[in-house]
Amino acid sequence: MTPTSGRNVQAPVAMKRWVLVDRERLAQVADWLVVAVAVSLPWSTSATSILIVLWLLALVPTLDPAAIKREVMSPAGGLPLLLFAVAALGTLWADVAWDERITGLLAFHKLLVIPLLLAQFRRSNGGNRVIFGFFVALLVMLLVSFLLTYFSSLPWRGQGSIGVPAKDYVAQSGLFAICVFALLGLAIELWRERRRALALGASVLAALFLGNIVYVATGRTALVIMAVLLVALFWWYFGTKGVLAATLIGVVMGGLAWMSSDYLRGRVIELGKEVEVYRSTGQVTSAGLRLEYWSKAVTFIAEAPLTGHGTGTVRKLFQHRAAGAREITWDVTVNPHNQTLAVAIQLGLVGVAVLIAMWIAHLALFREQTLIAWFGFIIVVQNIVSSQFNSHLFDFTQGWLYVFGVGVTGGMVLRSSQAKGALIP
Repeated sequence: MTPTSGRNVQAPVAMKRWVLVDRERLAQVADWLVVAVAVSLPWSTSATSILIVLWLLALVPTLDPAAIKREVMSPAGGLPLLLFAVAALGTLWADVAWDERITGLLAFHKLLVIPLLLAQFRRSNGGNRVIFGFFVALLVMLLVSFLLTYFSSLPWRGQGSIGVPAKDYVAQSGLFAICVFALLGLAIELWRERRRALALGASVLAALFLGNIVYVATGRTALVIMAVLLVALFWWYFGTKGVLAATLIGVVMGGLAWMSSDYLRGRVIELGKEVEVYRSTGQVTSAGLRLEYWSKAVTFIAEAPLTGHGTGTVRKLFQHRAAGAREITWDVTVNPHNQTLAVAIQLGLVGVAVLIAMWIAHLALFREQTLIAWFGFIIVVQNIVSSQFNSHLFDFTQGWLYVFGVGVTGGMVLRSSQAKGALIP
């Protein structure tokens, strides 16, 4: 054999090794970029957007087509794609300009990355870093929130509301509600393992997040979410008997919060006043707008119940029914503040069926009684409940929270089940 022929044999081997090492490094970069996304999500829209693009650039070259196919063919990974596909078809019968159709379709685009995340974290052991990074980001937000609330001399007062350092009180209280019940689940697990000091620490942190919701920045949707998650927590860990205990604890804690927090009491009472003012005088209020949007949305759905009016038609429909002759009025919106109605207006009962099937598939993904499965279950339940009052899959923070929450924890559950030999698709 000549020297030249020897080099020809070794070159492909060296190239193959280089490619494998490069893919491994890219996979590690992609894992850390998801951590960065989790850290940035509660704080910054622009940083999160940039990091998601960088994550996709790092991840895609590392993915195995067979792994992607496996996730796409599963209900948890395939149904989000099906909902996007229905929305894409919905652009064909929408009676609006194409720029509005594309804008409407872009509201669904987050769903496309769920199977990618499932594939990534089925193979990766970096999911715990993502969860830890997300929690640390929210712990910092909690600290800053209390500082802004109780130290009035600080020159920076946050974004809009006192005690809200970033984004808005709806997003903050929803994120903190997730932390409350994730920490309570962790506390129960630690207590059962007889790690009592750590269990107590987790409980104290949960109480601090809860205290911020009750006394600093109360989102009324978050109150409903916490009521549902309290029942879910006791059912998850204690079975049907726990539901009664959850009800009693909820009544006691709710009563204590009601009596001790003038702020919380005012927020709840204000809801009834807003409805009454709207009904009696027609004055624009937050609750009144929701009633107006929901009422009109039902009439739009009745006009095209099966396949809807098409993707991107929400604004035009509300515009045609708007009060007054002005082009833009208070009752014109692209967001009817209900996820099911937002989908039904555009895609009809077909789209709603796919949406509900997706939620059910994601709940089923977290059917194992593990702590990570509990974290994923919280994310799905929180989105389902909050979506009755908001179009949260279409919103930036809540939508990406759902996508990354389901994708990361779902991939971790699949990885664990695969290691155990369990037959979870």
